[in-house]
Amino acid sequence: MMDLKFSVTARSESETRVAVKARNFTIYVDEPPQLGGEDKGANPVEYVLAALAGCLNVVAHLAAKEMGITLQELSIEIQGTLNPAKFQGKSYQERAGYKQIDVLINVKTNADEQTLAKWLKVVEERCPVSDNLANPTPLRITFNKL
Repeated sequence: MMDLKFSVTARSESETRVAVKARNFTIYVDEPPQLGGEDKGANPVEYVLAALAGCLNVVAHLAAKEMGITLQELSIEIQGTLNPAKFQGKSYQERAGYKQIDVLINVKTNADEQTLAKWLKVVEERCPVSDNLANPTPLRITFNKL
């Protein structure tokens, strides 16, 4: 199968807000007031959690279908903890990103616990977003002076 390429473009609207174009969609990213923003959108680290929830949802349904599991209900709760000190330039003692991300998938199904444990392993292994979060991904950031 061919590799798929995804891309976004972003234009700064203020010191904390950016409008991101993804295909035909505009996503607004902003900070809450306590971090200097106007709360006009979720912040970047909330979008990371949202991306994980979206990916887990898709893969959970795909894997369930493949395994013959009927999902009557599915909801996902995700929490991440980070120290904003590095992001704010106040301390470099800890990493800037999440220290840990905890995911709880609530599922209503007639599948037994053993089957669900296998399903969860498949979901975690096949979700591209969880893969990107759990493993180093080469990242190259450059600039273009206008």
